[in-house]
Amino acid sequence: MALRAGGRLVDFLVARHVLLLVVAVILTVFSVGPARRLAFDQSIESLYAAENVRLKDYVEGKSLFGGDEFVFVAYTDPDLFTEEGQDRVDELATKLGDVQGVVPDSIQSLSRALAITKLPFFKSRRGELIEFSRGVLLGPDDQTTAVALRLLEPHESPVPRAESLAQIHRIAAGQSIPTFVVGEPVLVHDMFRYAEDDGEWMGWAASGLLVIVILFFLRSLRAVILPFVIVQFAIIWTKAVLYQSGMQLSMVSSILGSLVTIIGVSTVVYMSLYYQKLREETDRVTAFRQTVKMIGADIVWVCLTTAVGFGAQLSSHLHPVRSFGLTMVIGSLLVLLAMTLVLPGGFLIGPERAKPQRPRGDREVNQSLQGLSHWVLCHPWRVSLSCVALMIVGLFGLFRLKIETDFSKNFRSDSPVVKGLDFLETKLGGAGAWEVNFPAPEELTEEFLVKVRRLAAKLREIPGERGPALTKALAVTDGLDLIPTIPLLSGTLGAKVSNLNRIQPEFVPSLYNPKHQRMRIMLRAYERQSSEDKQRLIDDVGEIARAEFPEAKVTGLFVLLTFLIESLLHDQMTDLILGTISLITIMTIAYRSLWMGVVSLVPNVIPIVLLLGGMGWLAVPVNIGTAMISSDTMGLTIHDSIFYISAFLRARRSGLNFPDALHLVQSEVRQPLLYSNLALIVGFLVLATSHFVPLIYFGVMVSVAIAGGLAVNLLLLPLLLQLGERWTFRPVAAPEPSEPQEPAQNV
Repeated sequence: MALRAGGRLVDFLVARHVLLLVVAVILTVFSVGPARRLAFDQSIESLYAAENVRLKDYVEGKSLFGGDEFVFVAYTDPDLFTEEGQDRVDELATKLGDVQGVVPDSIQSLSRALAITKLPFFKSRRGELIEFSRGVLLGPDDQTTAVALRLLEPHESPVPRAESLAQIHRIAAGQSIPTFVVGEPVLVHDMFRYAEDDGEWMGWAASGLLVIVILFFLRSLRAVILPFVIVQFAIIWTKAVLYQSGMQLSMVSSILGSLVTIIGVSTVVYMSLYYQKLREETDRVTAFRQTVKMIGADIVWVCLTTAVGFGAQLSSHLHPVRSFGLTMVIGSLLVLLAMTLVLPGGFLIGPERAKPQRPRGDREVNQSLQGLSHWVLCHPWRVSLSCVALMIVGLFGLFRLKIETDFSKNFRSDSPVVKGLDFLETKLGGAGAWEVNFPAPEELTEEFLVKVRRLAAKLREIPGERGPALTKALAVTDGLDLIPTIPLLSGTLGAKVSNLNRIQPEFVPSLYNPKHQRMRIMLRAYERQSSEDKQRLIDDVGEIARAEFPEAKVTGLFVLLTFLIESLLHDQMTDLILGTISLITIMTIAYRSLWMGVVSLVPNVIPIVLLLGGMGWLAVPVNIGTAMISSDTMGLTIHDSIFYISAFLRARRSGLNFPDALHLVQSEVRQPLLYSNLALIVGFLVLATSHFVPLIYFGVMVSVAIAGGLAVNLLLLPLLLQLGERWTFRPVAAPEPSEPQEPAQNV
């Protein structure tokens, strides 16, 4: 029954190959527009689960005080305190205040702070105002200054965040003195921008390298064009489906093109090589029919296992991870659709050599693979014990993994954002902005403010490696203490608050919300420090604050970015377990054997354990690019096992004994998989040129995972098949005449 159904499908593909190709082209033409309109979600909040306590505190803090999305435009001016230097600061502040997307009243500058001293009652306060500004608007060298501004929330801004930051950068570039634009909103924006831009560019660059490698080895233009077309069609269709579904690409799913390339290239190149082998003895139509009948089911299982592997991430609590999982499920299935529509016409339309050329190194590669297979079977204990030893070493390395919380490490050291961060944190103060907020009375009292002063003083005394751990702790009392006590004018607390509101309209509202009875102390800390130091500082601030105000909360972008990787890792163990169970289940169904289901996955788990364990031993921290590498790569590296096991079982059922079946599989399956894997490794190494460090990690680690999966499959899979021979193989009669044979081996 299955053979008859498969035969009818092949007849349909051959008879309608032109129509199917036309359908693929039409679908692509109609999908280009929606694919281009697909938006990119650049919300840092989306990288946390909705029920996450830190996210809830952050959202609450933003609703109470307007958030802490501050940007600093900083430079060093030896003439800072001259009239010309102050005019320069004031001119810069005025230009920045006109930028769309900036809160106009939020502009803070040294010139505006010192302008208060022109008032009669503040002339004697100049020194105090300078010290008040130090660490935010003025550096310890009395030459470095910054203009601070706060960005509107994206949904409140009249222009996109990217446009506001672009205007700020243009103003900074127009300064006569080298000027840097720094701040956590800049870090977050550049992270998403690099992920989007570099992800798109690297996808094309990787495809270009793949084309070169495939053309060199296979010497067939058709074998180059087909995977490229199928991958691009599948990517465009996937983006169009996402757009029509109202979804957005997230930072996690920016690598969509790269992963679809793995699926498409590995399967199409394998199929092309299989087809070329058959073309040496038959005409093109017969070769295509036999190719589909022989390995068509394998390709279906490859796409399904990939979809199932990524589908495990639908259980995540994080929207971007769920979105990524759904995106890759759609992409995996659309690769299968693209192959169904494109490959028949791709193989059967157009001129073709009467006898295709063999791939470069065909004989040498074949002999090497046969020799390796023979050596493995002759030294089973040596290979097995080596794998076990490596697994143990890898497992111990997992306990040494550390999380990267220095957000600037996501960028190359020579990138503008890191240079700006270094400048700010070296010459001015910490770039990390956050807060501690706590209950406050509806009307301020002296008794309450005494507690606020005491808390601020304790926070400033927290020690760090470079002096105080906090480079600034700004409380409402700092502003009130600057107002001189003058009878009738500012003799009472209420009068001081009124005077402060007239001088700095946003100062008190940004720190105190009487309606919701909440107050905050704004904090600045170094962004560039170790994860241990950051977490220790956050814990210390919380402990000190709760000693004074038991309901105090510590929050802010600094806190969210510190625990970002931890958030991404939260569900990965669950996703990995679900993915493992799902893949074993689907392969058990495919082969009707639990042992084969386990065998198909075991060789692909080892490279992942070795990869992550190696990171632990080499002290390579887990960043955004590596946080989900385990669950991502498992569904990708299982391809080799599927093709290998399927070919082995076909060979055994055709009547070949174990050594002969393995000999046939090594030349007919391992050889094309070797070429396709080599093409993928070279293609993904191009990600090492990215500006975004997590993409570099991702590209290198996927390449290592592919190479490791290939190596472990070559060494371990023959032994596992030999071990399970008595459970998995049942002798059968010779195949019926209608069933196609394996292509002849070439030694």
